[in-house]
Amino acid sequence: MLTIKRRHQLLCGIALLAFAATSAQADTTKEQELEARIAALERMFATVHAELATTKSENQKLRADASLAQARTDQLSASVSAIQAIPQAAATPTLVAAAPVDGFNVGNTTVKLGGFVKTTIDFSRWNDGDVATGNLGRDFYLPQSTPIGGQRESLDNDFNAKQTRLWMTTETAVNGHVLKGYVEGDFQTSPGPQGNERTTNGYNFALRRAYVQYDRFTFGEDWTTFQNVSTLPESTDFIGPTEGIVFARQALVRYSYPLSKTTTLHLAIENPETASANLGSPTLIENDDDSVPDFVVRLNHTFTKGEVSVAGIARRLSVDNGAIGDESSGYGVSVTGKINLDAAKRYEWKFMATYGSGIGRYVGLNFAPDAVFVPATGQLKNVDILGGYSALRVIWTPKLRSTLTGSIQTVDYDSSLALASLANFNKQAWSVSANLFYSPVKGVDLGAEYRHGVREVVSGADGSLDRLEFLAKYSF
Repeated sequence: MLTIKRRHQLLCGIALLAFAATSAQADTTKEQELEARIAALERMFATVHAELATTKSENQKLRADASLAQARTDQLSASVSAIQAIPQAAATPTLVAAAPVDGFNVGNTTVKLGGFVKTTIDFSRWNDGDVATGNLGRDFYLPQSTPIGGQRESLDNDFNAKQTRLWMTTETAVNGHVLKGYVEGDFQTSPGPQGNERTTNGYNFALRRAYVQYDRFTFGEDWTTFQNVSTLPESTDFIGPTEGIVFARQALVRYSYPLSKTTTLHLAIENPETASANLGSPTLIENDDDSVPDFVVRLNHTFTKGEVSVAGIARRLSVDNGAIGDESSGYGVSVTGKINLDAAKRYEWKFMATYGSGIGRYVGLNFAPDAVFVPATGQLKNVDILGGYSALRVIWTPKLRSTLTGSIQTVDYDSSLALASLANFNKQAWSVSANLFYSPVKGVDLGAEYRHGVREVVSGADGSLDRLEFLAKYSF
């Protein structure tokens, strides 16, 4: 904007120009002065014009800055309003737990650790005697430990955590192949002499399984191929239906070949061991005179409702004390399965049926010997067995389930053997059990189980066991 002083100067200049135009008589000096003043006025006018342009530019910049400031103020106000509109719970940041780490690496090998901590509480009553402290029959159901012909004693109560188990796996990629290792142990297998219930209750950590897998081959100690572990019924007991189950872990070499997506053939050679008993005494003898491995084959088939398997075993039994000895052949067949009985998978049936000759050590934890050796003639007489179990599991709720199990084994001895010499040999064992499991959270099981078991010997004498067992187990 022009000041009053500058306006006055401009008007004066214009008047002078008008006067100069009408004064034709002005002398040269005055004309020169007038021209000088006109030039000065022109310069002044140019200066004023430049100042007007600068002022206009400054005013435009100020208006632009003001608009930008207003826009930023509006944006900030909108952000504040949006934050105020968010509920307090949503506005508070949530800490997200990191994903659990599945194992760790050592070089190019992945190592994983796992297992479970298990505690059992037993209340046992043997109706025909008592089982001594330290006997495995105090820790889990072992039918051959059931006393016969004794006096009924009071109820026995035992606590133990020996069945706690630890395992480690390894996996390594080798030239496009996978090399796996597995090692497992617990404290039940070898209690050790230092374990007692008076002070420390300390027990040895002992090997259960240790093997290497390379593609389809398995080398090492594992469950026998004659056994299908996946069909074992759930139980608070270390084994469960002991008398009717194929149960053994031993060193082996196994080849597993998939015939299809649902069928697999397993072929194995396994550690041989003839467990015999001399006529007149049922005490088992580990001869360690075998020269031929046990040959085992198993065919597994899965389908929509479950799976079934058929296994066969062929053995060469041998007893040789240097002076006398004998050999015989053994064989066995086992059929197992688990089947979902309804679409919702609330009801599941598991079963096993095994028959054979000379396979005593494979069934019922050697309830019967593989064979009976007759020292007088140096002959080895095979023992035939028939065993099995049937188990029905019911899932009441996602956290509550039960299993009802029945199990049996019967033993037949060679008809040429005198019954009097076999009087104390095991003839039959059977048991029934029912349990209830509750899993409040993943990895934790609380259970209670009742079992009634009976053992009978060749003479006809028998004994029974009643046991109530409680379990607390944490798997990791």
